[in-house]
Amino acid sequence: MSDNWTEEELKAAVEAYVQMHSYETNGVPFVKRQIYSELANRFGRSDKSFEYRMQNISYVYSLMGRKWVSGLKPAKNVGSNNAAVIERQICEVEGQSLPKVAEFETKVISYKSKANLSKPNGIKEPEKTYSQVTNFNRDPKVKAWVLKEASGKCECCGSDAPFTTAEGEPFLEIHHLRRLADGGSDTITNVIALCPNCHREMHYGVNKYSLVDSIYDKLSRLVFE
Repeated sequence: MSDNWTEEELKAAVEAYVQMHSYETNGVPFVKRQIYSELANRFGRSDKSFEYRMQNISYVYSLMGRKWVSGLKPAKNVGSNNAAVIERQICEVEGQSLPKVAEFETKVISYKSKANLSKPNGIKEPEKTYSQVTNFNRDPKVKAWVLKEASGKCECCGSDAPFTTAEGEPFLEIHHLRRLADGGSDTITNVIALCPNCHREMHYGVNKYSLVDSIYDKLSRLVFE
């Protein structure tokens, strides 16, 4: 790891971060400074070094389209190799399948920052990889009800669905405000119908938190979880 961080140290930081994420999601109080101090004493590093490493982990969460721990603004200078390790460890700690998003996206960002990027050859026959996927059993009636309630309009921006499907239905995507992987429910009080643009913004937008807050204010059926 950069700065001579061992995988053991990084794994401890990721485990602590995932625990803080769980605490925050479930409304359990905790003190971040105390957690940094415990890690610093354990590994002989400064509190500040662990705080900054937590911000690196927040950045990986953001690349995965997930909410990060409040007060730990994402720090971008992770590097694709470190991002891949952090993403893998997050998935191991949470018991989720590995999406391999962070390494790819950090490489994209790095290439985009280059002043002169030559035209790439690409990959004519991309190699297939197979991985185990974590699925949740959902109630189809919930999706049907929410789509009917939306009546073909995005419940965030109010725009009409961008196109009609082959089945003659307006196309909107379903979004769980509290992710199922974070313990969210599959109920009409946690599910909304969005156009693709708003859906991506809910995951990756710089203002996604204020956007989520506005949705709770806008739709009376929603209950914060």
